[in-house]
Amino acid sequence: MKHWIFLSVAIVAEVIATSALKASEGFTKPLPTIVMAVGYGIAFYLLALTLRTIPVGIAYAIWSGAGIVLITAAAWFLYGQKLDMPAIIGMGLIVAGVVVLNVFSKAVAH
Repeated sequence: MKHWIFLSVAIVAEVIATSALKASEGFTKPLPTIVMAVGYGIAFYLLALTLRTIPVGIAYAIWSGAGIVLITAAAWFLYGQKLDMPAIIGMGLIVAGVVVLNVFSKAVAH
C-alpha cells in the first residue's frame, strides 16, 4: 500500500512543480523557480521509491495519465486555460486507461 501513497504524492508534487514552472516565467521569478525545483525533486525521489514494487511501465502510465489530467485541471483553475470537448473526451479516455490498468491488468502490483 505504501508504494501507492508514494506514487500519489509523486504525482501531486509533479503537478505542483509544473504549475510553478509556468509561474516562474522562464526562471525569472525566484519563488516559483524554487517551488518547481523542490517539487520535481520530491516527485522523482518518490517515483524512484515506487519503482521498487510497481513495474516501470505501469507506474509511468499512471504517473503520466493522472499528471495530464491534474495539470490540465490546475491550468484551468489557476491560469484560465480553456478546455474544448475533444480535450475533455481525451482526458476521459486517459482516466479510463488508468482505471483499466489498475482494475484489469495482471501487470499491476496489487
